[in-house]
Amino acid sequence: MNLRELSALLELSQTTVSRALNNYPEVNDATRLRVKEAAEQNNYRPNKRAKGLATGRTFSIGHVIPISTQHEIVNPVFADFIAGAGEVYSANGYDMHLSVVPDVDEEKTYRELAAKRSVDGVIVHGPRKNDPRIALLQEVGLPFVVHGRAGEGDSAYSWVDMNNTGAFRRATELLLDLGHRRIALVNGLESMDFAQRRRDGYVGALKSRSLEPDPGLMRSEEMTEHYGYRTARELLKTQNAPTAFLVSSMITAIGVRRAIGGAGLRPGRDISVVIHDDELSYLRNGEDVPIFTATKSSVRTAGRHCAEILLGIIANPDQPPRHELLEAELTVGHSTGPAPG
Repeated sequence: MNLRELSALLELSQTTVSRALNNYPEVNDATRLRVKEAAEQNNYRPNKRAKGLATGRTFSIGHVIPISTQHEIVNPVFADFIAGAGEVYSANGYDMHLSVVPDVDEEKTYRELAAKRSVDGVIVHGPRKNDPRIALLQEVGLPFVVHGRAGEGDSAYSWVDMNNTGAFRRATELLLDLGHRRIALVNGLESMDFAQRRRDGYVGALKSRSLEPDPGLMRSEEMTEHYGYRTARELLKTQNAPTAFLVSSMITAIGVRRAIGGAGLRPGRDISVVIHDDELSYLRNGEDVPIFTATKSSVRTAGRHCAEILLGIIANPDQPPRHELLEAELTVGHSTGPAPG
């Protein structure tokens, strides 16, 4: 059924039906309800092209993913984020526009999206400290929300982030309370804002107990399974090896656990491990009792929140920036125990 047929069925003008479906205030509540019920009963779906011509919108949200030698955001976590955002897009009649481009073409891609009006807004992934994309998007006037933050000046744009500093401070404090003093940090790339904040939480917890952080126990690389395995294996062979690991990713932690097993050690008894868990739908941290003690925060939920905020900005461009800081839950699993005597 098209708009003309729906209008004829309701004996209303096409303008009135269109305005009712788009929640224009000049249509009274009774008419709006009647139109929406008839649209649902008759499986009416608006033509996006026609709707776009009428509203000046594309009903599409952009995601620009750079191809890099270090794929800090092109990893399995991205799929769960998109699943959450996609739920919101679908419920609101929006599509996703995905651009996978070389690093050198990233700025050009954002400018073209804005100039051609290919999308109504974008979500920025994997922000770096002082990320230049934020100033660029403000310059070209393309609505955006950042998944994460980019250091100083984060009040000037909308973002959704996890409290990385607080989460890693709590995780480090747990290990300190268990008697651990040599705690290794297996972090993500510290050019990324989230990783720097996690390091800050770890260092802050150590200093609060009058412990000087050991640079030899802090590593920073792309969060892969092999990185976790190689790093843990190297550190366990040192003369004064760590008694605990704090790991920035479930994926990296799988490698750390493999190295621990290869050294003839058992997590939770001989050595402790605390990880960050993004609650991935296809990579669960155990069932009833978690395999790893973890700081837990759903990246799928973050995707939903980013999408909701962005659609709100598109509908009301004059609203002030919105900020959501999601707290991580600390769950105790099989991988932690008292420091070895």
